[in-house]
Amino acid sequence: MRVLIANDKFKGSLTATEAAESIAAGLPDSCETDICPIADGGEGFTGTMLSALGGKWMTVDTVDALYRPIKARYVITDSGLAVMEMASASGYELIEDKDRNILQSSTYGTGLMMSHAAAQSKTERILIGIGGSATNDGGVGMADALGVLFLDSEEDSLPALPCSLENLDSIDCDQLAKLPPVDVACDVLNPLLGPEGATAVFGPQKGATPGDQEHLEEFLTKLIKVSKTEDVANRPGAGAAGGLGFGLMHFTKAELHSGFDIVAQALELESRIATADLVITGEGSLDAQSLSGKGPIGVAKMARDLGKPVIGLAGHISPEVLKSNLFAQHGSLSDFDLPLEELMSRAAELLTAKVRELRDLIPLI
Repeated sequence: MRVLIANDKFKGSLTATEAAESIAAGLPDSCETDICPIADGGEGFTGTMLSALGGKWMTVDTVDALYRPIKARYVITDSGLAVMEMASASGYELIEDKDRNILQSSTYGTGLMMSHAAAQSKTERILIGIGGSATNDGGVGMADALGVLFLDSEEDSLPALPCSLENLDSIDCDQLAKLPPVDVACDVLNPLLGPEGATAVFGPQKGATPGDQEHLEEFLTKLIKVSKTEDVANRPGAGAAGGLGFGLMHFTKAELHSGFDIVAQALELESRIATADLVITGEGSLDAQSLSGKGPIGVAKMARDLGKPVIGLAGHISPEVLKSNLFAQHGSLSDFDLPLEELMSRAAELLTAKVRELRDLIPLI
């Protein structure tokens, strides 16, 4: 039996490759496995694309979401495609809980990384994944790094931060750096504002208090008014990465694409599913957000369309996902009824154990 293992990371516990190897360890020795780690725009996106397209790593001096100096990496392929993920510069995982401050968090470091890539003579296009952000700045930090000025009524420059733009009166893009075409790998469809927007949906996950959320919504509303970009703000994906989707579309004229579709094409996922007898997918949490375009759900839908049975594995699986009927069988690490810290620290062995448990229930394996 040929089993395709195409899973994303188990955030905070296992990379996509580590999780895939743990899943494979639970399968019978008689199974032929095709290990195919995936990503949909968040952490791991660049490495996944490198494995599919080839290329070389580039290192850049930049800053994290709180302007602290760090080094980030991106890839330039032989065809001149610069592939990066905003999480490597402005990511949530780079900031310790005690240091989080959503009102002072910026995508400036992502802009520096984009500028560095654009300066390479070989770069013909930039592809950036925008999952895993620590920010809710509408992309103004990124724009600041690329030369955009945010001005008050006296034409004095304002810091490009959510906490500093109450007096924003105009935006000067005359010094905006020249970039090659920019494509964005995005795994959500949220608009910038409102109950389904960046602040309401993702702000609490990044530590935003109710007061913070009110301030952020007011800031983004003003940004839209001053830039006259209501149409851009309402586009699907504008609210991704704290509004970086909006910022990239407005300031760099980027086009947003499904991160899963980009990865699936690069990995030739459809043909790999077609040659498999069984598909196993999953990630740390399969929930309502997963149904909006996350990689494992994309794998499951593609497999369903090709008539292949799918097993879904996760740390936690929500009722919405269970009701989707995308999986012939499923397993959650939360079934082990252990404290969260233990589930995360033992994720590899528990994932292997869960596969061994499930294989007794499915005639296919």
